[in-house]
Amino acid sequence: MKNSFEKTFSGKKIFLTGNTGFKGAWLTLWLEQIGADVRGYSLKPESGSLYNKISKKLKCRTVFSDINDHEKLEKEILKFQPDFVFHLAAQSLVRRSYKLPLYTFGTNLMGTANLLQSLIKLKKKCTAIIVTTDKVYENKEWIYPYREVDRLGGYDPYSASKSCAEIVTSSYVNSFFNHKNFNLHKKSISTVRAGNVIGGGDFSEDRLIPDIVKTIIKNKTITIRNPDSIRPWQYVLEPLSGYLMLAECMSKEPLKYSGAYNFGPAQDDVLNVRSIAEIAVGIFGKGKYIISRNKTEPHEANMLRLDISKASNVLNWHPVLNTNEAVRRTIAWYKSSLAKNADAFELCLKEISEFENQR
Repeated sequence: MKNSFEKTFSGKKIFLTGNTGFKGAWLTLWLEQIGADVRGYSLKPESGSLYNKISKKLKCRTVFSDINDHEKLEKEILKFQPDFVFHLAAQSLVRRSYKLPLYTFGTNLMGTANLLQSLIKLKKKCTAIIVTTDKVYENKEWIYPYREVDRLGGYDPYSASKSCAEIVTSSYVNSFFNHKNFNLHKKSISTVRAGNVIGGGDFSEDRLIPDIVKTIIKNKTITIRNPDSIRPWQYVLEPLSGYLMLAECMSKEPLKYSGAYNFGPAQDDVLNVRSIAEIAVGIFGKGKYIISRNKTEPHEANMLRLDISKASNVLNWHPVLNTNEAVRRTIAWYKSSLAKNADAFELCLKEISEFENQR
């Protein structure tokens, strides 16, 4: 896989929004390792973020600005002249979206529109991957996994804003980047919908693994809100490999591969929140948790599964690690990072190398 990616991305210009976020930092590092010229566009990283821990060894120059600033965004894209765009910039937390609904809609909806509008003026071939979420589907709380053709929806502001981003992307593709006129605009655009991503270096609030790790380090008791909730858990390099594979295919055959894709675990790989917590505590070797059922907490879905048949059949993409292995790799990263003189950059490089060798 590494040689294939190098052939596609080495020496190419990659414009990556949201590169100071958790997934963005991992993708930046991976792209640099395969020889890409990466330009970041993002808000300044939060204190203690993975990006801050590895940024001194990155070659990437990041423009610290808001995705809602259309003039600035367009200026940077046109100046850089990218061959590929990966759009990860977002307000990505469900619970935060209840506190900041307008900001969430502005960033996730209009931020995506600003990016697509900017691409209209880019007069060269460009492949764009728009990252949304598994939560874009109208969730009926059933056991059946959602397919790319299923109805979009969104109960909370985060889910709804990401569904809107899907609709906006579809509108721009139909209106300005239509397949019939590809030879004129030369843009190939896809949306990607990934599940609950875990991995070393995520220190965001209101996320299960980071909350568990931070609580264990402080020798406190972990509080679990929704122990029976099922999510499509996956290791961070799984969806990123899918994004890269899709972009690679699109760059070769734009009209054949562009569209919407799910990336998640195998359909029989199902674990609830309680199981994830128990595995994490067991691997860490200490810690305990309690269940907190607060009826005043904002609504979160209990059941969510993805059908990854399209990615598997069309792209030949398949998950490498099962959920149990993903949790183990994640906790091992955090434990290693606590060692004296631990180097987050080297830990991530090691993970990428091992993952590449497993594919």
